[in-house]
Amino acid sequence: MEEFLEIVDGQGSVISIAPRSVIHSNPSLLHRAVHILVFNSKGELLLQKRSHIKKIAPQKWDTSVGGHVMPGEDILTAAKREMLEELGVVTNSLRFLYTYIYSDEYESELVYTYWTTHDGPFDFNRSEIEEIAFWKIEDIRNSINFDFFSNNFKHEFFRYLSTCLNIPIWFRSSEFPMQPLISDILKNL
Repeated sequence: MEEFLEIVDGQGSVISIAPRSVIHSNPSLLHRAVHILVFNSKGELLLQKRSHIKKIAPQKWDTSVGGHVMPGEDILTAAKREMLEELGVVTNSLRFLYTYIYSDEYESELVYTYWTTHDGPFDFNRSEIEEIAFWKIEDIRNSINFDFFSNNFKHEFFRYLSTCLNIPIWFRSSEFPMQPLISDILKNL
């Protein structure tokens, strides 16, 4: 049975409901999604490698957790549900970071991003995820121009740097030791 999603305006107000297949083939139809950035106690970011059977970005490294908000579901409930479905983790420690609109040739999403810390263990969904791994932020930055990551994650990563570390979003490749900054930020939150 096909999944239905809410079509929303830029503020997240519901306009109508449509099948996922319709929404994912029409970038003019905005729908809500949640992302969770999961850091470990060392300040490394957990990434998931998308399954080879995914239609969008197969076998690319992506955000720790990401998924759609179901009709009638509030954002935080969706984030907790996705955390459980994708990583097998029940959490009450999600902290809201920011929201933004992401568009590509397939879809347009109003993304609500949260962060949390968790060192594992993880019981990840092997039908959607091939593997998971913690990455040092510096290693992500050094690899970002290669074809390892989904375009969605690249956008999320630069948004995170811009918003949370006050690094301009246009920042791409200059030398910058970010790992100690992230560890310090996580300790002070």
